Amino acid sequence: MNETVNQTPQETQEGSQKLRLAVVGGGPGGYAAAFLAADLGMQVTLIDPETNPGGVCLYRGCIPSKALLHVAKLIEESQQAKNWGIDFPRPNIDLARLRGWKENVVKKLTGGLGQLSKQRHVEYIQGRAAFENSTTLRITKSEGGETSRSFDRIIIATGSRPAIIPAFKLDSPRMMDSTAALNLEDVPGSLLVVGGGYIGLELGSVYAALGTRVTVVEMLPGLLPGADRDLVLPLQKRLEKMFEAILVNTTVASLKQESNGIRATFEGPSVQEGSRDKLFDRVLVSVGRKPNSEIPGLDTTQVKVSQRGFIEVNKQLQTADPSIYAIGDVVGEPMLAHKASHEGRVAVEAIAGHKVAFEPNAIPAVVFTDPEIAWCGLTETQAEKEKREIKVAKFPWGASGRAVTLDRPEGMTKLIVDPHSERVLGVGIVGAGAGELIAEGVLAIEMAALASDVAMTIHPHPTLSETVMESAEVFFGTSTHVFRPKKP
Repeated sequence: MNETVNQTPQETQEGSQKLRLAVVGGGPGGYAAAFLAADLGMQVTLIDPETNPGGVCLYRGCIPSKALLHVAKLIEESQQAKNWGIDFPRPNIDLARLRGWKENVVKKLTGGLGQLSKQRHVEYIQGRAAFENSTTLRITKSEGGETSRSFDRIIIATGSRPAIIPAFKLDSPRMMDSTAALNLEDVPGSLLVVGGGYIGLELGSVYAALGTRVTVVEMLPGLLPGADRDLVLPLQKRLEKMFEAILVNTTVASLKQESNGIRATFEGPSVQEGSRDKLFDRVLVSVGRKPNSEIPGLDTTQVKVSQRGFIEVNKQLQTADPSIYAIGDVVGEPMLAHKASHEGRVAVEAIAGHKVAFEPNAIPAVVFTDPEIAWCGLTETQAEKEKREIKVAKFPWGASGRAVTLDRPEGMTKLIVDPHSERVLGVGIVGAGAGELIAEGVLAIEMAALASDVAMTIHPHPTLSETVMESAEVFFGTSTHVFRPKKP
């Protein structure tokens, strides 16, 4: 991925002065960039509207949603425990305390980042930045007042925001985007989720666990369009039990505010007569995200923005303006926090004069539903579209001792392997803890591991990680716990 060299503070100095770097945006990409730049001896200013670094991920995204998903999983497990001879009473949910716990998680993590900023002597300015030219920013401080500052280099890390469908812009407190849904103001009796992507399914799972009747509408033929269908199937079967309805190949033709809710009208082949319109207490629109590239004064620079709104960069994350770099959601998909963090580090190393490039062989994607879905590298769906010759090896979790002890045998681990070189090209996992397991797949792909390397690596027993090893054994037809009769 990156070719690194010795990193010394002297490399970040221009003449006798420290290189002055501004990072606009304090999310996972922005603060990762700012912290590394400080470690390399640069004079760093980090600018963000929030009290501490963290960005959307920590304040209104990854972290609060995972805190609530943990609660949802606990509720689901308490109900599943009936299968094991343990009967818990119906949970009594104190919504105020639940919100407080979620907010304390956010406060603890963002406060920790604030301390790390101070320890690294990063100047943190709470406010918003606008460009006056390629090296000068006008900063409007949240506490009041403005200041203009010049820098040697600037990194744009402004992230993204929920996409809005104009037809769905009802002036109603019953309409929610992902940010409003995470505020958890109440537990509605019924919720319509528009969009069957990971955000809609994660938040839908939270509300369903809390007692809401959830309906999901997806215009495409299946949930999670970017994932392999065999990974989605176990999740969809579980969600069909949790949700009131899942409507694919369906669109929301209209939303209308009424006195006691929002009436949605559906269109599509899966919509039955008599159910083309329904009243919901709340509606969550989760149809993707839009890059925050409309930065005031950006037109005074040489930075180029694509028709889709993404800032164009090269492999060093440098824009068309030599003084300006950009990272994270604002430069393109996949819009993932860990991708942004890595891009931030690459951009800083490039500014420091190191020989680096953002060229990952695999970027993991995780859907934190229950079961979780995770994948990296080449997917089977992608290989079919590109007409690439591959061999797929699947290990069913019903043959995993650990999965059975967890009463979660519905999972599966699969490898996408080059049939000639036997190199691992992709890994997909669906099941409990898939997000934790996928890192081994990423490492295998980055290290150009062969299926034999994975098969010969001793994994602890009994663990779910064994399923990665045994999927490689399936490739060779020698899996201990899966019998494959040899062809005559």
